Amino acid sequence: MTTLVNKLVNIQGRLKAPKNQRNNFGKYNYRSCEDILEAVKPLLAEQGLALTITDNIESAGGWGEDPGISYVNATAKITDGKDSISVSAQAGVDPNRKGMDIAQSFGSSSSYARKYALNGLFLIDDTKDADATNTHGKTLVRPDEKVDVKKPMLKPNTPEFDKVKSYMDNGGDIEKVQLKYNISDAAKIKLVNK
Repeated sequence: MTTLVNKLVNIQGRLKAPKNQRNNFGKYNYRSCEDILEAVKPLLAEQGLALTITDNIESAGGWGEDPGISYVNATAKITDGKDSISVSAQAGVDPNRKGMDIAQSFGSSSSYARKYALNGLFLIDDTKDADATNTHGKTLVRPDEKVDVKKPMLKPNTPEFDKVKSYMDNGGDIEKVQLKYNISDAAKIKLVNK
């Protein structure tokens, strides 16, 4: 008798989800959630498995007046009708994302979280995917760089951060910001992602 795990291993070994999408601005190819679904559906049918993907909106952090951050928690689950295996992934939601209304912002985060839940379930490696590492032309601090104790730490949800974020959104240079501030990882991610 073939178990659910055996069927999943079979799909993981045979799944080919090429990077058919193109980001002309960043000059890289990537795969979308839809590309993965298109490639996996025939393999699921062949194995007699059903796939579902669900989203939940969660929040993290926040104290006092700070609301913290909202994020989409997406779960991809396969089942044979008896047993199931699931993987979850998260993506932050920026309701003030430039050029998007609130629905588009949540939809974008949902697609991103769903894609990475599918990546985890089906062992799709995106570490070399520019979509996973793109900084949109802005250079990040090297991980081995030392923290300068003479400079203040730039953290999200502060007036200083808001000024720097505005500067970055208008084409500012992260290296100039680093001359004035130490930048927390959370702040760095918010600064380079629009």
